Amino acid sequence: MGMTDTTGFGRLLASVSPLLIALASCGASSSGENARGAAESAASEPATDSDGFHIEPLAQFDEPWAMDLDKSTGIQLITERKGTMKLRLPDGRIGEVSGMPEVAYGGQGGLGDVVFAPGQSGGDSLDGRTIYLSWAEAGQENTYGAAVGRGTLTCTQPTSCDLRGLEVIWRQEPKVTGQGHYSHRIAFSPDGSHLFISSGDRQKMTPAQDLSNTLGTIVRLNLDGTPAAGNPFADRGSPSDQIWSYGHRNMLGLAFGPDGRLWAMEHGPAGGDEINLIKPGQNYGWPLVSEGEHYDGKPIPDNDTRPDLTAPAISWDPVIAPGNFIFYSGEAFPQWKGEALVGGMKPNVLVRVDFDGETAREVARYPMEHRIRELQQAPDGSVWLLEDGKEAGAGRLLKLAPGAPR
Repeated sequence: MGMTDTTGFGRLLASVSPLLIALASCGASSSGENARGAAESAASEPATDSDGFHIEPLAQFDEPWAMDLDKSTGIQLITERKGTMKLRLPDGRIGEVSGMPEVAYGGQGGLGDVVFAPGQSGGDSLDGRTIYLSWAEAGQENTYGAAVGRGTLTCTQPTSCDLRGLEVIWRQEPKVTGQGHYSHRIAFSPDGSHLFISSGDRQKMTPAQDLSNTLGTIVRLNLDGTPAAGNPFADRGSPSDQIWSYGHRNMLGLAFGPDGRLWAMEHGPAGGDEINLIKPGQNYGWPLVSEGEHYDGKPIPDNDTRPDLTAPAISWDPVIAPGNFIFYSGEAFPQWKGEALVGGMKPNVLVRVDFDGETAREVARYPMEHRIRELQQAPDGSVWLLEDGKEAGAGRLLKLAPGAPR
């Protein structure tokens, strides 16, 4: 399994912009998904690192969580955790999408992922586009769970759309108490025929080893939310017939690599954040094994003690508390092609990961001012970063592009 290249990291820090180092060290944070840096916005000027990129703030949002780009129009959709969705036009204008579902905001819950349905193109607006989105919803007797729905945008003007016909097509089973570890990331297979959803363990741990529920799993569905044919546990009935893999904790990243294989980014406990190559029917070990330990200090057996369980391609201890990740394929940074870019939330970093078959290693990390919740590759090969957090100055959409500061 790959481990952090600390020697390369030291060389990087020695040459990185003093502004970025100051921004990365100006606040303290606690561990895990709930960590929040105390740093306040020290500057709005772009910053540069030794790889030759600059960071340009483009917009600011209220607790943003996810974004997606309509490639035909260049319009972005951005979710805000309290339950609103914004749109950003290529000229920088910001609008809003109405018709959002009622969300259970609190803890780690709220409005989550947004993804355009595959196979849509043409036109100069988002009118008629189908989108999928996820959110946390309340149940009975103080229980909660993730939901995924799809609906169609009706746009009467460039900065105003309404989501109509929103239908819930999938729910975590069962709803449980607590408001953590929803995961609810969405990804479509490269051929556009299947929908994958990460379903967190909801901080209950043991259900991740129980195939009679969908907590701690990745599910594989048809585009209408029904279980896909060929799922590994289809003969066990519902909801086992949805499950593609299990033994997961809290997967906040779900992405297909350049070769079409599915990878997931997962939060460990105190240590043990990891990237996994996802294979059908495999058990990824949580809570039986981990490269971390429980928050109360109780040990967890290492992955190598259970060769019957699937080990991660790379893990981190100390953690990086990953927000999301993408595989980079652009021309703006040719040296990054095929690598993963990971947004870190403890510490506040952008991490580059290189892959070799079924293993991976960290090759570089860059200090950032705030936690990085979401990443997306722009059409020109630059990278958009969406900051996380409630602290002053956070919540910005940033553009990371090659070249000196402008």
